[in-house]
Amino acid sequence: MSSVPLHLGDSGDAVLLLTNTLHRLGLVSQTSSLFSVEIESAVKAFQQNRGLIVTGIVDEATADTLEEARWKLGDRTLLLTAPRLMRGDDVAVLQSRLIEIGFNCGRVDGIFGVRTESAVKEFQKSAGIKIDGRCGASTIMSILRLTKVVSGGAPAQLREQVAREGKGPALADKVIVLDPSSECFDPSITFDIASRLEGRLVALGVSVFITRGATTNPSHQERIDKANSSAADLVISIGIDSYKNESAHGVATYYYGADAHGVHSVVGERFAQLVQREITARTDLLNCRTHAMSWDLLRRTKAPTVKVDVGYSSNPGDQKRLHDPEFRETVVESLMIAIQRLYLSAEDDAKTGTLRISDLRRAGIRK
Repeated sequence: MSSVPLHLGDSGDAVLLLTNTLHRLGLVSQTSSLFSVEIESAVKAFQQNRGLIVTGIVDEATADTLEEARWKLGDRTLLLTAPRLMRGDDVAVLQSRLIEIGFNCGRVDGIFGVRTESAVKEFQKSAGIKIDGRCGASTIMSILRLTKVVSGGAPAQLREQVAREGKGPALADKVIVLDPSSECFDPSITFDIASRLEGRLVALGVSVFITRGATTNPSHQERIDKANSSAADLVISIGIDSYKNESAHGVATYYYGADAHGVHSVVGERFAQLVQREITARTDLLNCRTHAMSWDLLRRTKAPTVKVDVGYSSNPGDQKRLHDPEFRETVVESLMIAIQRLYLSAEDDAKTGTLRISDLRRAGIRK
């Protein structure tokens, strides 16, 4: 969209462009230059389906996702571009098709990057067509003809899980990136949790990278770049939520998932569930469940990534908890145990809320 945010009551060309896209997606019956209640409901439905925060307001993230959603495979030639990579539903469909027929382009994220170009070239080579990494009409037709007779599964998800299982239960030599949010009422709290967790992990031989310092505030892209350049096994983003109603409270975790593309991070979902269970078992925070989201931090980070919101700054009770060092220490222990459970085999696992750091010795994890 050329003008954001857009919300109920707005009018003009930007709204007309919005409704054109919503109409193409089958979410509204006709186009309009007025942001009506029907348009607001359609935007909410779109946000829900795409793993965005449901507000009914077209903010920058929603506008970008709408732009991606309007592209269908065959609308344009897909290729590696710089500095901004091509993004869209057409890219996601291409990636899904390539994976189905056995070409590894990594995660289905709707971003035409180096791995996707490489997979296209490999396919072109095997299909005996021009090898240029560009996905135009001839390449698309060849892929579509082949996928009609090849039944896929979830090879990308299986690869992710096998890679995690292949790491073994010991934390030594693993790389974990901690991302303490600075977009909260008190960034020192998330940084404190990350620092405490870093100390615990380093003691077990883990290589730890923190995306920011106590007083720095890198951009989302800088955080993603740091996580990707570290060859991380796992990325944990620590945040604090807020809401207009102070009654909202509790802990929630988020992992990469896109219902529109039928994909999600198997390891990310597993770790999110473990974190959620351990924190709610050890604290009195309300269980606000795990959620699949397609935020850039979750989608564009190569390693399995989970965002943990450990309370609401808008809730007096949660705010009091977060200012208590003992509470933060309990959150850190919960995260530590969740990390270890992620790598433990099922027979070595223990009931949620019962495993302690001392128990890790029995699994050969710690001396």
